[in-house]
Amino acid sequence: MPTVSHGSLKEVFVVIPTYNEGAVLSHTVDGLLSYGFTVVVVDDGSAIPAITFLYNPSVHYLRHASNLGQGAALQTGMEYAVIKGARIIVHFDADGQHNPELIPRLLEPIYSGECDIVMGSRFISPEDRSQVPFLRRLMLRAGICVSGLFSGLWLTDTHNGFRALSSSAAECIKLTENGYAHATEILELIRKSGLRYKEVPATIRYTEHSLAKGQSIFNSLNVLLDLLVARLLK
Repeated sequence: MPTVSHGSLKEVFVVIPTYNEGAVLSHTVDGLLSYGFTVVVVDDGSAIPAITFLYNPSVHYLRHASNLGQGAALQTGMEYAVIKGARIIVHFDADGQHNPELIPRLLEPIYSGECDIVMGSRFISPEDRSQVPFLRRLMLRAGICVSGLFSGLWLTDTHNGFRALSSSAAECIKLTENGYAHATEILELIRKSGLRYKEVPATIRYTEHSLAKGQSIFNSLNVLLDLLVARLLK
C-alpha cells in the first residue's frame, strides 16, 4: 500500500479525465480509493455518463456537457481540487495504465520541498523503457522533440499523463489547449512560471484497451497543428 512520510493521503486529490472508458474506469477508481486517495473523476461528455460505472459515493464526479478534450478536463479537475483544499494534485489516466502504488514517487519530492511538479517518465529506467511498444516509442521520441522546441523544456518523456503538482503550482497552470497539446502547454507554463520540476521513473501497464485507444499518427499530427495554430495566434 502506498505510504508517504508527510500528511494524509486524503489531501492528495487524484484527477482522472475520462471519455467513454466504460467499465474500465471503475477498476481504476476502485484501485485508487483502496489506498485512501481522494478521487475526482471529470467526465468529458461521455456518451454514457461515467457516473454509471462509479459505485462508491466518496468519488467526486464532475461532467462536461460536451466533449472538450483531455486538457479541458484536467483544468476543470485541478480548479475543483484547489477549491476543495487539495495539498497535492495527481493526474491519472482512466484506462488503468498507471499504477497507484507509484504515486508516492511523485509525492515525496513535493512534500520535501525539492520541487513543485513531478512528472513520471517511461524512459529513465531501462526496464520501463522496454515495456513501451516499439512504434509507440518512436512516436513518443518525436513528441519529445516537438515539445522541447515549443516549450523550451527538454525532458525524457513529455506525453506521460502521470504527474503531480503542489496546489500552488496547480494555480499557476491555466490550460488553454483543450486537446492532447496540453502536455506541451504544461511544460511551457512550468518554464514561464519558474516552477521547479523533476522526472521520476514510471512504469506504464500497456493493455489491449489502452493500446487500442492510444494516439495514432494522425492524432499526433493534430497535436502539432494545434501547437502551430496556438503559436501563430499569440
